Amino acid sequence: MQERKLGDWKVSPMGLGCMPMSGMPAIKAAILEDRDGAISVIHAALDAGITLLDTADIYSPSWKTMGHNERLVGQALRSWSGSAPAKAKVIIATKNGITRGPNESWGRASTRDYLLRAAEASALRLGVEKIQLWQHHRLDPATPFETQFENVLVLKEAGLVERIGVSNYNAAQLLRAIEIGGKPEEGGVISVQNEFSPRYRREADVLEVCREYGIAFFTYSPFGGAQNSAQLGEGDFASFSHLARTKQVSAYAIGIAWLLHTSPMIIPIPGATRKSSVLDSLTGVGVSLSQDEMEALNSSLPESDPIDGDIVEQPIFLR
Repeated sequence: MQERKLGDWKVSPMGLGCMPMSGMPAIKAAILEDRDGAISVIHAALDAGITLLDTADIYSPSWKTMGHNERLVGQALRSWSGSAPAKAKVIIATKNGITRGPNESWGRASTRDYLLRAAEASALRLGVEKIQLWQHHRLDPATPFETQFENVLVLKEAGLVERIGVSNYNAAQLLRAIEIGGKPEEGGVISVQNEFSPRYRREADVLEVCREYGIAFFTYSPFGGAQNSAQLGEGDFASFSHLARTKQVSAYAIGIAWLLHTSPMIIPIPGATRKSSVLDSLTGVGVSLSQDEMEALNSSLPESDPIDGDIVEQPIFLR
């Protein structure tokens, strides 16, 4: 499987978003009754060659179970039957910076003390001494940008994390983070995790910054999110199913192929609660799309209106 760059690492061209295995969004809650089944999905992904697992401290069934997904991912990697060298190739990316409290009160915190405590807790739940890739989940509007990003850098200085990335940053914020923390080769930002899909293409300017500085772009909700993924290949996105029939794969595989052909910086991280879903999406890695096919797909897509300012938050879909 051809790999993609993530800082000075190389990872599979598609990762696995583990959030749904903790019952998020609520339509995925059934998986909570089968922890062994959830772990087997991660094992299937690893067996198939996926070497990037995405998690976060807030991925949990409730505010009382913060860290549920990190514990699950850590257990899955430890219990995987892969060899020691194979396990060493797997990169776990986690995130801190969003809070959950009583009665599902959502907020943000990026003070130095909070991030240090959160990263320490994440490392403990993952069962690691040092987090391989830590990403700043969302900016805290109550703290100046420069202050909170300097707090992010403290995590590296404290030896809690190996590499840093950001999530839900716009292009201007990403550029400022690079200015403060450095480029990938300088030990700075190596990844950004934002939404991007045939349905949602509002991050093209972020993608351009990633291309310029050699930063990996993890695309979450690559099929449009849990509520919309079934519509890939229908209506405005019928061109994906038409091409899928020609290629004898699923529309989801074409979606992955489209993302990978859109930019060499993109690493899709589709979420899954079934082995079949992971393996089906992964077939897209091997699908070759010609320039004409890419142009046909792109020309068929509805316009994605730009938005200004911060990304709109809906806690049920908070990534």
